Amino acid sequence: MSDTDAAAEAEQETAPRRWFVLRVQSNREERVRSSLERLLELEKIHDRVPEILVPTEAVTELRGGKRQVVQRKLYPGYVIVQVEVDEHGRIPQDLWQLIRETTGVGDFIGAEKPWPMRDEEVARLLGQAEEVEEEAPKLKIDFKEGQMVEIKDGPFKNVEGYVEEVNPTSGKVKVVIHIFNRATPVELEYWQVQAV
Repeated sequence: MSDTDAAAEAEQETAPRRWFVLRVQSNREERVRSSLERLLELEKIHDRVPEILVPTEAVTELRGGKRQVVQRKLYPGYVIVQVEVDEHGRIPQDLWQLIRETTGVGDFIGAEKPWPMRDEEVARLLGQAEEVEEEAPKLKIDFKEGQMVEIKDGPFKNVEGYVEEVNPTSGKVKVVIHIFNRATPVELEYWQVQAV
């Protein structure tokens, strides 16, 4: 390795990087990420864009009568990228052009002069992503207090009532039903009720 190559490599290792937000086609965030990663790999410049994130969270949904853990995008239509910048904090033209021309990419937030994310935003976003990985999946319960529902399972099957309380942590829904002309709260699993 020549001195010039070693100097260039050392400069690349210490080049400052900033986080930017890309607007992308909705529901194509993962495709855009993989296309961009593939393109950077082909051009052998993946070290200039070391991270490409599509922040998601795990939620439990009821599909076809079964519980499923699915990944839900935190910011649909956006991809967050860490990009090498020059001494003025701008994305080098060749890199900017390559990212912009990737299929599915709309533009950087800030268009011709992309705005880097503030450090506290990045810390919050990365902290949120780590938190999501560590914690159990959140339940996606689509009921609201006061909503009319019908019980579809258990001893009160086919009885209607209204939602008094929703507890996403435990997956329980408290429904008020009328038994013997009295309002009686019943605690049920979220999958035991359906909207009327």
